[in-house]
Amino acid sequence: MAKICVITGGTSGIGKCTAEAMAHRGYTVYELSRREEGLPGMFHIPTDVTDPDACQRAIDEVVSQAGRIDVMINNAGFGISGAIEFTPVGQAKRQFDVNFFGMVNMNRAVIPVMRAQRSGRIVNLSSVAGAIPIPFQAFYSASKAAINSYTMALANEIKPFGVQVCCVQPGDIRTGFTAARQKIAVGDDIYGGRISRSVAGMEQDERTGMKPEDAGAFVCHVATRRGIRPINTIGLSYKFFCVLQKLLPAKTLNWLVGMVYAR
Repeated sequence: MAKICVITGGTSGIGKCTAEAMAHRGYTVYELSRREEGLPGMFHIPTDVTDPDACQRAIDEVVSQAGRIDVMINNAGFGISGAIEFTPVGQAKRQFDVNFFGMVNMNRAVIPVMRAQRSGRIVNLSSVAGAIPIPFQAFYSASKAAINSYTMALANEIKPFGVQVCCVQPGDIRTGFTAARQKIAVGDDIYGGRISRSVAGMEQDERTGMKPEDAGAFVCHVATRRGIRPINTIGLSYKFFCVLQKLLPAKTLNWLVGMVYAR
C-alpha cells in the first residue's frame, strides 16, 4: 500500500514542488491550503492552518480515508518586511500565527495519530533566516528561529514513540513568495532608504535563486530518506553560511549581515 503524506501550503512554490516530488516517489499526497482547488492527481482539503479546529478536521479526514499518516510536511507560510519599530504588532502576530502556530496546530492534530502508529516523520519548513537573522525581516526571521527550537525540542519529546521530527532551511528560492511578501515601507525616509534597499537586495537574490523544483526534491529526500538530521539546509553556499554562524563570534556575524542587508 502507498504511504500517506500530508503537506500544508501545497498548491504553490516549494510546497507544490514537494507535493509533486512525494507523489512521484509513490506517496499518496493530501495537500492542504486555503484555496478551494488543489493539484491534479492529489487529494485537496481546503484548510486554514491558523484555525486549530480546521487542522483537526483535515487530519481526521485523512485518517478516515487512508487509515494512517506517514509523513507530515509543514510548509505553509509567508513573509513580511519592514523596520521593527514601524511594523504593526497585529501583522507581526499574523506572521507567527501562520508560520509558527500554523505548524503547531497541524502537529497537535497529527502527533496522536503517529504516536498510536508508533511511526511517522514530521518535516517543518524553516529558513536560513532562522539561523542568520535578517535586518528589516526580523519577525519573519524570528518565526523561523522559533521553528528550529521547536523542532529540536519536539524531536526529543516524541522519539520514544517512533516518530521522527526535523526541519529544512531553504535559502533564496524563485517562487511567488517574493511577490507575496507584505512590505511595510513606513519609516524608510527616517532610516535613510535602508529598508527599501535591504528588501530590494533580498528580493533580487530570491528572483535569481534556486529553482523551486530543486528545493522540493530536497524536502522530499529529507522526508523519505532512511536517516534523519534535526536541521537540514538546502544548498552548499547556505550550508557554508550556517557553519559560519556557528563558528564566528556573534558580533562578527552580525557585522557581516549588516554590511549586506542593512547598509
